[in-house]
This record gives sequence, structure tokens and C-alpha cells, in this order.
Amino acid sequence: MGKDKTRSVFKPVELEPSLIAADFARIGEEVQSVVDAGAHLLHLDVMDGLFVPNFTMGPSMVAAVKRVAPELVLDVHLMIYAPELHIDSFIDAGADEITFHIEATEHVEEALRHIKKRGCAAGLALRPVSGAGLIERLLPLADKILVMTVEPGFGGQAFMPKMLEKVRQVRSLAQTMGCNIDVQVDGGINAKTGKECVVAGANRLVAGTYFFSHSDRRSCIEVFS
Repeated sequence: MGKDKTRSVFKPVELEPSLIAADFARIGEEVQSVVDAGAHLLHLDVMDGLFVPNFTMGPSMVAAVKRVAPELVLDVHLMIYAPELHIDSFIDAGADEITFHIEATEHVEEALRHIKKRGCAAGLALRPVSGAGLIERLLPLADKILVMTVEPGFGGQAFMPKMLEKVRQVRSLAQTMGCNIDVQVDGGINAKTGKECVVAGANRLVAGTYFFSHSDRRSCIEVFS
């Protein structure tokens, strides 16, 4: 580890491109660019127009991406109400990880257990308004906690610096409880804000606009490798 603060957590730091910022008219090429850049994770945002004010992809898109790049780990982020009703559809389509919002269901524990029973990694997401304390009792059931660093729903938003304290709180809770989980951030992530998040305790950095608008996408990955 040494003095490199971008290595200050238990797990390797990784940049995870978010498909929401890709050119959907060239989706196959965009997915291939993620592979070519050296990433092994791809973030897919699913929105229902209710939990967040936007609509995006469904299981068919997950299946299509899996066919194009079966080597990628597909991290499906469900920004939808009653996510437990749709978990199986996304896993059957090829999701390797399922993350859903604690605010979106009354069946959080059951959903986490079901995801893991299906052989997927289970993640729990927090909107900016939700405190880190909400996830304390659930940490032993989760593989990942996602701290939203913008309001969920749209790409291209500005990073919310106040969320760095929540990242620190989540990492501290995990260490105190002996849970070696991934701490993920999503929203306004670039080289600068990403490094700030890593220092705070994050090791998974979701980046849409930063990655897909960059002229050298491989450098986006390598800056954190």
C-alpha cells in the first residue's frame, strides 16, 4: 500500500463505466470500448420513471450486452420500486451483480438473501438524503454498499462533496463490523472526485460521462489501477 492514498481500502480500486452515458445508437461499439479500455466491470442503470424521474433499460439490454461482452461483470443498479419483483428477470438476462435502493422496498433483507441465493453479488444503495446508519444491521447480508453522490435519475450531474462523509461512515461501519465489502460511489465521478472518494474509503467508482466522453478511455481506467 505504501503512501498511495488511492490504495487506502481493503479491495483494489476500480473504475466502472456506466452505460447510461454511452451513445445508444452505437451500443455494441460502446460496450466493446469498455473491454478495450481494460475495464472488467460495466454499470447498467435501470429506472422505472417512478422511483426516479427517468426511464432506461430493461432485461433485454442486459442480455444484449452480455452477448456482446460476456467477459464483463455486469453490475445492474435497480432504481425502481419493488425491485424484488424483477430480480430474477435481470439475473436470468445475465446480471452478475444486483444493487437496489433501501428506500424502494419494504423487503430489503429478503431481496438481499434472494440475490445471493441466485449466485449474484448483492448491493444496497443509498440516495443522498439517506443516512449511513440505515444500512448498519444489513451489512452482513450485503456484498456492496452504493453511496449515490448525486440524486439518482440522470447522468451528467455535479458531484455532491457532502457525500464524502457518508462514504467515510460506511467504510468505518464495515471495518468496525468486520465486513470486507465493496464501497461504491456513483455520480459526478472523474479523476479528481474519484480520488477524493477513494481517500474517504470507496473502492468502486462508477463513471458515465467522464468515461464515455473521454478521448482516451483507457487512461480513465489506468488512473485508478
